[in-house]
Amino acid sequence: MIGRLSGIVAASRPDEVILDVSGVGYRVHIPLSTFYRLVNAPGVVTLHIHTHVREEAIQLFGFWTDEERIAFQRLIAVSGIGPKIALAVLSGIGVADLEQAVREGDRGVFERIPGIGRKTAERVILELGSRPTTRAGRGAPGSSGPTAMVGAGAVGSDADAVSALVHLGYSDNAAYDAIIAARRALGAEAPIEGLLRAALRSLVR
Repeated sequence: MIGRLSGIVAASRPDEVILDVSGVGYRVHIPLSTFYRLVNAPGVVTLHIHTHVREEAIQLFGFWTDEERIAFQRLIAVSGIGPKIALAVLSGIGVADLEQAVREGDRGVFERIPGIGRKTAERVILELGSRPTTRAGRGAPGSSGPTAMVGAGAVGSDADAVSALVHLGYSDNAAYDAIIAARRALGAEAPIEGLLRAALRSLVR
């Protein structure tokens, strides 16, 4: 199994990256937290990889830090949590907030993530609360989502941002409204990572 990849970013979007490793392009699914780091990462980058094997496909999930990878693996071990929802959790609240929500038994934090209802939120708190979400360690130094434009009037990076939120499970309208509100608040020059951060804050609060 692949545990780590180092290479050049050949192409990227908020939900996945093509990592060129010695001429071979690996398609790697990523959370938004990793996308934020990759946007301005020069040269060779390293991603911690979880290889997800199913009967019909082998998928790679990449993370900027090993803590993120471990949290992802803990999440998909919970009944009712698949890779897509696990990425949505890490994209929406991150590892630190995940640990805090589990520690405090804050079910509402998880229920605001698309695809997680009350019972699943309770299972996450119960199962993750019985063992560490991550282990101490140093970060690395260094199914495809929708690609069509979503939401009438969204263009360029705004359309990519809306598409990323839809891929995480938010409705077209909720994603579009959140990005438009973020654009108005941050201004015309705000980069896509800034839009996504602001939009997610409004969606999960």
